[in-house]
Amino acid sequence: MPKTIIISNRLPVQLQIQNGKLNATPSVGGLATGMKSVHRDGESLWIGWSGLTAEEIPESLEGEIDRALADHGCSRVDLGKAEIDGFYYGFSNRTIWPLFHYFMEYSEFELSNWETYEQVNQKFADAIVEAASDDDVIWVHDYQLMLVPRMVREQRPGLSIGFFLHIPFPSYEIFRTMPWRREVLRGLLGADLIGFHTYDYERHFLSSARRLLGLEVSFNEIHLEDRVVKVDSFPMGIDYKKFNEAAKRHRDMDPSEISDLQNRLNTHKASTPNAKFFLSIDRLDYTKGIARRIKAFEYFLQKYPEHREKVRLIILAVPSRSKVPQYQRLKKEIDELVGRINGELSTVSWTPIWYFYRSLPFDSLIDLYTTCDIAWLTPIRDGMNLVAKEYVATRTDQTGVLILSEMAGSANEMNEALLINPNNFEQIADSLYQAINMPEEEQKRRNAAMQKRLERYNVEKWANDFMDSLLVQKRQDYSLVARKLSVDLTNTLLKKYREANSRILFLDYDGTLAGFTNDPQDASPDDALMELLDKLQAQGRTDVFLISGRDKDTFTRWFRHKDYAMIVEHGVWISENGKPFSMLENVKNNWMAKIRPVLESFVDRTPGSFIEDKNYSLAWHYRNTDPDFGQKRTMELNTVLTSLIANDDLSVMNGNKVVEIKSSNVNKGRAAMRMISRKQYDFIFAIGDDWTDEFMFQELPKEAVTVKVGRMKTQARYYLDGIGAVRELLGRFAEV
Repeated sequence: MPKTIIISNRLPVQLQIQNGKLNATPSVGGLATGMKSVHRDGESLWIGWSGLTAEEIPESLEGEIDRALADHGCSRVDLGKAEIDGFYYGFSNRTIWPLFHYFMEYSEFELSNWETYEQVNQKFADAIVEAASDDDVIWVHDYQLMLVPRMVREQRPGLSIGFFLHIPFPSYEIFRTMPWRREVLRGLLGADLIGFHTYDYERHFLSSARRLLGLEVSFNEIHLEDRVVKVDSFPMGIDYKKFNEAAKRHRDMDPSEISDLQNRLNTHKASTPNAKFFLSIDRLDYTKGIARRIKAFEYFLQKYPEHREKVRLIILAVPSRSKVPQYQRLKKEIDELVGRINGELSTVSWTPIWYFYRSLPFDSLIDLYTTCDIAWLTPIRDGMNLVAKEYVATRTDQTGVLILSEMAGSANEMNEALLINPNNFEQIADSLYQAINMPEEEQKRRNAAMQKRLERYNVEKWANDFMDSLLVQKRQDYSLVARKLSVDLTNTLLKKYREANSRILFLDYDGTLAGFTNDPQDASPDDALMELLDKLQAQGRTDVFLISGRDKDTFTRWFRHKDYAMIVEHGVWISENGKPFSMLENVKNNWMAKIRPVLESFVDRTPGSFIEDKNYSLAWHYRNTDPDFGQKRTMELNTVLTSLIANDDLSVMNGNKVVEIKSSNVNKGRAAMRMISRKQYDFIFAIGDDWTDEFMFQELPKEAVTVKVGRMKTQARYYLDGIGAVRELLGRFAEV
């Protein structure tokens, strides 16, 4: 039975060794909670690091640890102290974390850390390959393991692989500063489905894939040579029921069960009945903006002094990555800020800031969520921020106000909160004032809408949506009617080829027989291609036509000494038996003087683009242009040209990084039909990769074998994944 394999840096199990004895307890919160339904339902395996370095595990406990983890459906990847230092504390948290959160000044680009990151990712990939069966579904999580999808794909290309990034993906301008940016992108593109929390992160990733790797992006799909990768946003939810029901139990709690923390909170509430409690809960991290929040609180008390002794800020900072220097400096800064403000503003009965540097158990969190009137969460950059959702879920009477940074991923779903820019102290102070004075009716209206949304799209729905999309993606057929030329289909095709009395082959050039280059003139045929074409040309009963949009001068220079049959400029010119090119169609070119100045103006305004002059067509190439900018200019050019040629018998064709203007009554399909009308053929074959080749696929008889290069919507009957597969197929033809 197929199983789901979940992979994350840490396992959802806490291991502790005390006095030679092992204790294993399930983790709570975060990813462990989010993946509970996937991990629980059906067969599943969770692969990750145990939290103990290889040096910390006594040999006598190895077997016991494996059995304890197996009881929780887990399997470990062993990492030594040096690997943790380079992979986790090094590249993951000193390079990726700050860079992806826009803290470029904290990013370190150490080659040794990158090499350790690669090695550890390979360890995880090897563990997956060893554990996975062919029908299993793989779900890789987060920034520590971004190379794993490709590493697994290289060893097991048939596996269904998903990846989810739980932190922001930065804009292209930020991401491009990483020395290993292309390697990271290729690593992620090993997945079939890549998930992000928000559309913004998804958009940034697509832009980087297009601009750094030159890949074709169509909406939210990235077209690789042999696959299509889907990129989508899945905003992570919380276990709404767990938090909401815990809050209800807290509300109905017997007085004897009330915790010490709750008693303290109640005492302070009673001493100042109209006082408002602000709650700030974060990991101690520079991305959370805790120091800036404290300064903003000081500014609020200066701007609205009437609220002194009537508000209190409760800060819970959960310890995090205490070995990293930036975090050590941040803790020192926060300690000093809290000490100074409390020292300057405290009175006998009032301390403005309560500051806790520790982790709190779940019940204590519920105490804080249900007691505090205002949750104030203002990260400078945050992938999601589930604390905001947890606070709203616990407000059983629907009172309370959420102030949330618009830089948090959750802000996209929580428009009813007071959304603020965490760098705007004036706006923050005014929002705090608005929150203090917000009528209960408005509080309930805002919270009711958010609660309804959070209850519906909870963490279980998030996980199930991702898994459903991954399974659909794997089954998706990305061609319109085409089937892949499998081994069996190829053998059948070869049998027909061998038995045919008269064969004709139409072979497109660019993107089919040869790859694309920045300068079209650099795509000249290599020796292997010439040898292949020679063999096909020498076969009896076979007519081979190179059919291309190229100009006749280029093909004359490349091929005429070989006596190949050639049709160029989409069907304007033909050459056979080594003779000079002659016109196959009578077309005019007097329109070119009107169109050329338009193209020149686009060349002037689009760095990297250029015009290719042909005898009866003009082509504007933008392969060397920034992909996003080139796409924008293409849309503009198409609009301009469509209006210009409205009364002329001209067509605008959008090819691979090229826009071409030519006569409407000339196309590859028309030219191919003229060739097959000259004699009887019982095997007709056409192959191409571009939109211009669709004319051939449409016009040729339905018994013709038509093949599209690449997985795109097409009128062809079959498809192949790339140039290598094309040459392999033609090589087998040549052997007949």
